[in-house]
Amino acid sequence: MLALAVDNDTDPEMTVRIEPFHAIAISGIAHRLKAEGRSVIHMEFGQPSTGAPAAAIAEAHRILDADPMGYWESPALKARIVRHYAQRHGVEISPAQIILTCGASPALVLALNMSFDPGGRVAIARPGYVAYRNSLRALHMEPVELPCGADVRYQLSAQALGALDPAPQGVILASPANPTGTIIPRHELAAIARVCRDRGITMISDEIYHGIAYGQPTPSLLEVMPEALVVNSFSKYFSMAGWRLGWLVVPSEAIDAARARMGNLFLTPPSLAQHAGAIAMDCTAELEGHIQTYARNRDLLLAALPGMGLGKIAPPDGAFYIYADVSDFTDNSMDLCQQLLEATGVATAPGIDFDPVDGHRFMRISFAVSTAEVEDAIRRISPWFASRNRRPRSA
Repeated sequence: MLALAVDNDTDPEMTVRIEPFHAIAISGIAHRLKAEGRSVIHMEFGQPSTGAPAAAIAEAHRILDADPMGYWESPALKARIVRHYAQRHGVEISPAQIILTCGASPALVLALNMSFDPGGRVAIARPGYVAYRNSLRALHMEPVELPCGADVRYQLSAQALGALDPAPQGVILASPANPTGTIIPRHELAAIARVCRDRGITMISDEIYHGIAYGQPTPSLLEVMPEALVVNSFSKYFSMAGWRLGWLVVPSEAIDAARARMGNLFLTPPSLAQHAGAIAMDCTAELEGHIQTYARNRDLLLAALPGMGLGKIAPPDGAFYIYADVSDFTDNSMDLCQQLLEATGVATAPGIDFDPVDGHRFMRISFAVSTAEVEDAIRRISPWFASRNRRPRSA
């Protein structure tokens, strides 16, 4: 068992320091303000404000009365996921390759633990999801953070991976990405896969935002690298964050290793969630309605933010985030997010969660809320930014 203590008297070889998720602190302030009677708009977390599809909820009510439930893996859900990959991506996998998990986070831990030894070096994009870096550290692995700026659309590239010396043991890709929403095109995915095969780099693809895109295809890594490990979840597209249901696709030769870890570390995901998830996968009309809402919200923010001085934005091809440069106003994004929340009631996430080097000059805004809330948020924050002095730029 890996210890997470930070006691200075503890053997440093057996412990690891995990940085906090700063958006949680912002959310704590937001909930305090709400308890005090303030009106708060929660745009700090990547969590849909909508609930599970109506048919999935109805199935859950039925199951509660009919099934005592227990440790269980749903054959129907696995079969439906297999059909999903065949229909959407033209990829053939077997049900045995699907490891049902308690959300994407355990799926990531499984993928890392079964693929790399302690000390293993795994490349990730910077900016990137905070849990990649911290999960690697918690497992005594080394995150190799590659700076990815506007010139590469905030994404890892085949060129960057090919230039790493020595080659890392692994890489984590995310497309659409958190916090930027950028998508890796299929031709670039194929180029990255070629580099990884040539250099013996194990690939893990985080595809939890698949299905949430705005006119651009979101290819699965399995289309170009069938031996990759793929993480997915019901939390985002299916709007079932609280149900704690996800999956990991593993290559055939890794099934036993993955199942051994799932059984020992996590057992099975909630039975109720599995019953509901199998139904949710066929609620396309309702779920696509959510995407239409996100698209409207995205357009509203992209139109409004430049007028506030927030015109330098990562291209939000998918997911439901705006990652905006706030360096015209501050070099402390955590302080800015806190001040913005206390003044306007709009909660956002500081960029330092996603980029420990340059994130102090970025903020992330989630638009996975209602359109009315986005419109209200724009009305609140526009005068706040207009009232702030711009920082002088050096020549």
